[in-house]
Amino acid sequence: QVQLVESGGGSVQAAGSLKLSCAVSGYIFTLCEMGWHRQAPEKEREWVSTISSGGTTNYADSVKGRFTISRDNAKNTVYLQMNSLKVEDTAVYYCAACGGAYWGQGTQVTVSS
Repeated sequence: QVQLVESGGGSVQAAGSLKLSCAVSGYIFTLCEMGWHRQAPEKEREWVSTISSGGTTNYADSVKGRFTISRDNAKNTVYLQMNSLKVEDTAVYYCAACGGAYWGQGTQVTVSS
């Protein structure tokens, strides 16, 4: 059974940093693209970043240059380092595996001015 468990969310002031983690159980981790998505209140869920099994990364324009996705295949974990956070980054952040076949439960990130 595949499970994704996010951690690392919290409250931070604008310009601060947070690092999210997503631990993946099951055999799929090294085979799959991993991604982060987010959903702000009253908004659609939006894609943030992905990293391929080979380490190729992509970012939404809104986070490019501020967020960094990485993965540790030995630990079955994907990370999202978020720097220079803005109020508009406030959302529930979700980890996804294998193109969205599997999802975590989400972790809240709140950025205050």
